[in-house]
Amino acid sequence: MWGYLSLMPIFLAVWAISGVWIVFAIAVTNRTVDLSKGFPYISICGSFPPQSCIFSQVLNMGAALAAWICIVRYHQLRDWGVGRWPNQLILWTGLLCALGTSVVGNFQEKNQRPTHLAGAFLAFILGNVYFWLQLLLWRLKNLPQPGAPWIGPLRLGLCSFCTILIVAMIVLHACSLRSVSAACEWAVAMLLFALFGLFAVDFSVLESCTLCVQPWTSLSPPPASPISLPVQL
Repeated sequence: MWGYLSLMPIFLAVWAISGVWIVFAIAVTNRTVDLSKGFPYISICGSFPPQSCIFSQVLNMGAALAAWICIVRYHQLRDWGVGRWPNQLILWTGLLCALGTSVVGNFQEKNQRPTHLAGAFLAFILGNVYFWLQLLLWRLKNLPQPGAPWIGPLRLGLCSFCTILIVAMIVLHACSLRSVSAACEWAVAMLLFALFGLFAVDFSVLESCTLCVQPWTSLSPPPASPISLPVQL
């Protein structure tokens, strides 16, 4: 039976996908973007009020949910025997992706273009790297794969398609083919949200987790082992 943790990735995917398309619809309705001049980038749609406020809220909440999902995934991989350093590398890649998503939402392109582009790099590039590291780890460590047998190939296909689209987006933008590049950007965003949503399959096997509180180094001798607090979710 799926619990709260398995619903969280689904909620993130639905929230983010519906949110950015609502921003697009508002931008088209109030004519801050003109489709007759080409298909707009996501950031262009979210650059002007009132949809810029909705855009920021959608991405901020999405970033918070993504960060929490990355933390839960870190603990799940730890319980599956993944080493500390590769697990932390994956965790920080995911957290930086979440941070970049928040930066994109709060620093609109028309106000802070360099900061906005830095956030987009973290969100898109590191987001893609995060899921490639997940696949690589699963392949090397032979980790459990909850769900149907086609989940693994589906993730591989989504990651591959996402990588191709990111390269195409950059090349097309450099060639001034902005509409096609923007379409690639939208597709990449949808794929990354879908990949986060697929964590619902992995989290479906979680029933509880354990928080390990490590004492801070001080003059007093530390206890023999960490304090374990079982938390039912």
